[in-house]
This record gives sequence, structure tokens and C-alpha cells, in this order.
Amino acid sequence: MLSAASIWEMVIKYNLKKLPLPLHPRDFVPSRLETTQTKVLDISADHALRTADLPEHHRDPFDRIILAQALVEGAKVLSANRAFDAYDVELLRP
Repeated sequence: MLSAASIWEMVIKYNLKKLPLPLHPRDFVPSRLETTQTKVLDISADHALRTADLPEHHRDPFDRIILAQALVEGAKVLSANRAFDAYDVELLRP
């Protein structure tokens, strides 16, 4: 699964010229999702509400919603971000 929050963050960084992509995100992301057979995890009210229970170790709103999604869904998080170590989620490192 790929969080909708990750897609949103990619678009923001692409527009700020901080994430070079070979195609516009509108084309790049769907093609990669199809190629890798990855499903998008939409952000639900349960996910948003779960962020209220997270300790304030880290303030990045995109990261916090991804962490909350993992907790609600019982999913692992693939990330190199060491700030995630402070949370009770199962991490996979790239």
C-alpha cells in the first residue's frame, strides 16, 4: 500500500522542484502503482483521529498520518526516517 499522504507530499515536492520525476506526477504515480501492483491507502477519519493519540516525538503532518494509518491498519511502514523509531510501529528499512 502507498498512503495518499505520500502521493500528496510527492506532488508538493515536485511542484517545488525538490523531487525530479521523469513524468508529471499525474502520469508517473499511476503508472508506477500499476507496474508494482500497489494499492493506494486513502486517508480516513479513523486515520486522522488516530493522530491525536500519537506522542509528539515528530511534528511532520505527512509522517504523522502515515504512522496513524499503519497503526489503524496494522501495517508495516517502509521508511528510512529515523524519527519513526520513537513510535510503536513495525518498520521496514529500505
